[in-house]
Amino acid sequence: MRRILVVVDMQNDFIDGALGTKEAQEIVPRVVEKLRAYEPENIFLTRDTHYENYAETQEGRKLPVLHCVKDTPGWQLRAEVAEAAQGAAIYDKPTFGSVELASKLMIERAQEALEIEIVGLCTDICVVSNALLLKAAMPEAPITVDASCCAGVTPEKHRAALETMRSCQIDVINE
Repeated sequence: MRRILVVVDMQNDFIDGALGTKEAQEIVPRVVEKLRAYEPENIFLTRDTHYENYAETQEGRKLPVLHCVKDTPGWQLRAEVAEAAQGAAIYDKPTFGSVELASKLMIERAQEALEIEIVGLCTDICVVSNALLLKAAMPEAPITVDASCCAGVTPEKHRAALETMRSCQIDVINE
């Protein structure tokens, strides 16, 4: 069974930028360590991608904090994460879950069995969205979230998202 690592939105704006938290900063070394345990062809990263018209979008109206604007420093992957993930596939996404990534992994799963591990930011928004999207697309694929390599908007929301994923038959480890 091929082991896949999905790294969600390890971008500067979510770590210590516009929407950063101390919990997000704390997971960076663990995410880098996790990346080093996988071959680049088995790593898939997402990158939250917005544009200057963000305030006009539904997300921008509900979360009025400009972040992850394409080609800005906040949009970039954290340097040490990018370095550890050299050669891996990156999927820019305009919303919480990456339909494009789910489609790619469905194609990969049609060719061979996959076991998917998910880490990244933010547990309660983009991590849970991608985990549920992948589980819906591939209900028989084993999917695991490493809680020690995720951080939520708040610690409470992080724990709530982990419980939601567990309820949907996604394994949660390292709480």
